[in-house]
Amino acid sequence: MVSAEVPTCEQDRLATLHRLLCLDTPPEERFNRIVQFAADEFDMPIVLLSLVDADRQWFKARVGMEMCETTRDVSFCAHAILADDIMIVQDTLLDARFFDNPFVLGYPYLRFYAGAPLKMTNGMQVGTLCLMDTVPGNLDTTDLAILGSLRDLIARELEQIHSDSEPA
Repeated sequence: MVSAEVPTCEQDRLATLHRLLCLDTPPEERFNRIVQFAADEFDMPIVLLSLVDADRQWFKARVGMEMCETTRDVSFCAHAILADDIMIVQDTLLDARFFDNPFVLGYPYLRFYAGAPLKMTNGMQVGTLCLMDTVPGNLDTTDLAILGSLRDLIARELEQIHSDSEPA
């Protein structure tokens, strides 16, 4: 298993994430609906709104996953936030970064991953909207466009939380 590199802008990225004031907050209907829509639209058993913190990834919204966080070192999303666009792993068993990942070899036995980085207006990528399946897969151009639109919607909603919490 290959853990993701730490971005060169990590301190700024973490500052942006923490300014959102949404880590460890209760579930919110607006995010739950988007994640459920993505699960239905893409027919995926697992969809997460994942926020990548210093040592963990925390799930603000989730479908098909019992746990609410994992360590960052086993996180697929920690790799995805390094990408400029949607990161697709068609078959985790054929990818050197993930073939021996505990979530590939054990529950939930992930074989497909698509992670769309959540880019804030300052350019920092704080997490992902990710799709996961227990069988290999891929996304076509229409799927990628839909996933990108949902990602952008989530990013704007996350920033709205911050702007709503700032003093007037």
